[in-house]
Amino acid sequence: MLLRRGNLFLVGMPGCGKSTLGRVLARSLGKTFVDADHELEQRLGVSISTIFEIEGEEIFRNREEETLTRLVQRVDIVLATGGGVILRPPNRERLKAGGTVLYLHATPETTWERTRHSKNRPLLQTSDPLARARQLYSQRDSLYRETADLVINVDQQKSAHVLAFLREQLSTTPIPSPSHEPTDSA
Repeated sequence: MLLRRGNLFLVGMPGCGKSTLGRVLARSLGKTFVDADHELEQRLGVSISTIFEIEGEEIFRNREEETLTRLVQRVDIVLATGGGVILRPPNRERLKAGGTVLYLHATPETTWERTRHSKNRPLLQTSDPLARARQLYSQRDSLYRETADLVINVDQQKSAHVLAFLREQLSTTPIPSPSHEPTDSA
């Protein structure tokens, strides 16, 4: 398993733990934590839900891409990306080129359970959010895997276990050549 040091980019479905694990991981590694959705909300002065409601998903994705372009240029960060950032090929390329991409894999059932009371997940505000979570998962899982350097199953994992695994990987692996073959671990 090879991980590159430097920026760490967390990708995965809404509710997989990108922000929660990202904060702890950044603190543990002495890096700066950045939440892409929070950065976008601060820059625009409105919530993601409001952007979706007023401008629609396509305009949101344009704004998300602009934000990602700026964020991947930062140095020594742990970045929690939005769940749909991998939908656009240029975003996947930016992530691969700018650091180590970690896919926090969780089943739709797990992510639905974690997000079912949230009003801040516009794509899950439907009459059947579990069916929608399954649909999003089927659209995105292969893209997450294509982009990732490492796939980590976080369904039944405690954050402390995932953190210990990642710290071990980061401290013991050499800096590789630019190959991006994902590994399924944890």
